[in-house]
Amino acid sequence: MKCIDFDKEFQRYITVWMKEHAKDYKNVEAMENAMPEVYATFLDTPQAFIAGMKPGEYFLSFKDPKALVNWMEDYFKQRVPVPDMLLNRIGELGEESVDALVNLIGKERTPQDAKMCAVTLLREIGTEKPMEMFVSWQLDRKEDDEMADNALECLESLGEKAYPLMREAIAKANAAGQEALLSLLCDSVCDDELFEIAMNLFKQSKDNKAVLADYLSRLQDDRALPALMAAAQDEDTHYLDYIELRSAIEKLGGECPEREFDEKDPMYEALQRMQ
Repeated sequence: MKCIDFDKEFQRYITVWMKEHAKDYKNVEAMENAMPEVYATFLDTPQAFIAGMKPGEYFLSFKDPKALVNWMEDYFKQRVPVPDMLLNRIGELGEESVDALVNLIGKERTPQDAKMCAVTLLREIGTEKPMEMFVSWQLDRKEDDEMADNALECLESLGEKAYPLMREAIAKANAAGQEALLSLLCDSVCDDELFEIAMNLFKQSKDNKAVLADYLSRLQDDRALPALMAAAQDEDTHYLDYIELRSAIEKLGGECPEREFDEKDPMYEALQRMQ
């Protein structure tokens, strides 16, 4: 299907509109503030470039989710801005669009940004179908992995429905995957294995102790207190991490050891300057 550049057509519409309405506004800022309303008018006005149809209604006549998802993929492949109206239409079809979106994600030659968009649409639809796939992406993930992060947000949006699969998978995951899954499972019911996984991550971490301390506190197991207190007293723990560790300790009913910080700690010094 033809990938119409709605952004370019809107720019043409704006050019004509500005010539006709320039005198109606005191300055450029006032004109810029009117753009959302102008765009809404553009969407609701029949346009010649789509045979007199309204842009806001153009995609509503298409009902085949597979065709719409393939169309979205073509937009990405041709590097034409993907119309929000197309994405909205795919989302409106809900569960009918899920299989086509999952199939797109599995294609080897599909652009990564198209796959990312498909994951986002699946999250907005709220489907449970790709849950197992999204959990599997966490098992051997890298620390910086946008696709896995997006999938994790999908799992988060599903709430407790995703807990059993994540709980089963966490022991098989690498460290980055365990930390990602723990970020959600720390609000579930804690058991000995989950606690041990969280503790091992905390002890092995050098740069992320504050976040992991928060996860431990949310597991609500006070067996974490000795390790948290030891980290809080460690001279290598800077001020901001100490504050987070103190918060975690207090949430678990402990009393954090007091420490003094000075200008040698850059974080402490920076905060003092802000006060």
